[in-house]
Amino acid sequence: MTALLASGPFTLLGLPLHPLLVHATVILAPVTALAVALTAIWPAARRRLGLAMPIAAALVAVLVTVTVLAGLDLAAKVGSTPAIRQHEALGLLLIPWSIALLIAAVAVHLRERMTARIRRIRIASAISATITIIAAVCAIGTIVTAVLAGEAGARAVWGGIA
Repeated sequence: MTALLASGPFTLLGLPLHPLLVHATVILAPVTALAVALTAIWPAARRRLGLAMPIAAALVAVLVTVTVLAGLDLAAKVGSTPAIRQHEALGLLLIPWSIALLIAAVAVHLRERMTARIRRIRIASAISATITIIAAVCAIGTIVTAVLAGEAGARAVWGGIA
């Protein structure tokens, strides 16, 4: 096992983990964000997916953080260019968005219990609407940032593709 990690915690068999992790991140972060937005808007999806969304959002938050850490480790080894710095800045922005998405997913999940208990109060619908809007904003922010970071990373690696 130590031979597998011999060249650092963010490598596997001598290969940097960032290029491997980034593929999972660019797929799972937007898909999870779309699913969180869907559960916030559509009650049937919320009932069917239940606790799966907060769990998926937690996994995405961890995955994004590990991917960013692996990217920082890789950048320290290969050096910095303006394109890498732009990719790094966008990747770092994905961490707070993924954490916000997790919080939104938990709020959407808990909304049913919360609004059922306070249904007598008119504020329940305002709380529900606010949670839906926040979840949608977090989903959009996560998707846009993931796409921008991924595109900047592709340009950093493959150059200015027209």
